[in-house]
Amino acid sequence: MDDSQQKKHAKNIRINIIKMLTKSKSGHTGGSLGMADVFTSLYFHALDANYYTENPDRDRFILSNGHICPVWYATLAEKGLIKEEELLTLRQINSRLQGHPVNHDLKWAELPTGSLGQGVCAATGLALGYKLDGKKSRVYVGLGDGEMQEGSVWEALMFAAQKRLDNLTAFVDRNFVQQAGNTEDMIGLEPLKDKIKAFGWNVIEADGHDFEKINKAFDDAKKIKEKPTFIIFRTHIGQGVSFVLDNYKWHGVAPSEEQAAAAIKELM
Repeated sequence: MDDSQQKKHAKNIRINIIKMLTKSKSGHTGGSLGMADVFTSLYFHALDANYYTENPDRDRFILSNGHICPVWYATLAEKGLIKEEELLTLRQINSRLQGHPVNHDLKWAELPTGSLGQGVCAATGLALGYKLDGKKSRVYVGLGDGEMQEGSVWEALMFAAQKRLDNLTAFVDRNFVQQAGNTEDMIGLEPLKDKIKAFGWNVIEADGHDFEKINKAFDDAKKIKEKPTFIIFRTHIGQGVSFVLDNYKWHGVAPSEEQAAAAIKELM
C-alpha cells in the first residue's frame, strides 16, 4: 500500500475520532489524533493476515495505554472490522466501545486495559507462551510515554529481554505529553532510547507521522532475532488539527460541536 492510500486511511480515522468524541462529549482527543498514522500502518501494513482470523495462534495486539482507544476503534472501523456507525456509541451504556477497551464483546480486545503498565505485562506473557509453544505469531503492544513512568513497564522489559522474546514488538507514543504537562517535567524519561537498550532490547526510533519510516520500523522489527524490539515513534499530540497540536490540555478533553466542525474542515 502506497503513502497516498495510507494517508487517506489516516485522514478518515482522524475525522471519525473527532466525530465519536464530540458525540460522547468525553474522551481523549490529543493522543488519539497523534497516533492515527501509526495505527494505520499497524493495521494496513504490519499485522499478519492471521490476525483477522479465529486462529488461536494469530498475531495479537494490546493497547496498553487504553485511554487512546478512540484511535483504535476508528482504525477497526476503517479496516471494516466493526461498522462505522458503531463508533458513535463510544462510552454509552452497553456499548462495546467503552472509554477504555473491554473484552466481553469486542473480540479484537485481548483484555481490558487502562491501568497503565498492565497491558505490556500481559503482552510479554502472550509472547512467552507463543515462544514456548514454538509458534511464529507476533505480539504487538502500544504504550504511552507517560505510561513509561510505571515501574511494572520496566519489569516487563527486563523479563522480555531475559526470555529473548523476538516475537514481541512494543511501541511508544513519544509525544512528550501526559495529563498534567511535559513528561520531562514530571518524571523525565530521557535518554529513553539508551535506557531501553540497556534493558536488553533492540531499539528503533522513527517519525510517527512518516509512513515510509513507520512501515520500515515495523518491518525491521520482524527481522531481529534473540531479543524483543521497542519502537520509539516521535509524534505530536493532536496531529492534523492545529488548535490541538502539542497542547497537553487536550489530553482528556472532547471537542465541542463548533470545534469539531473546525477540526473536520481542517482535516478535509
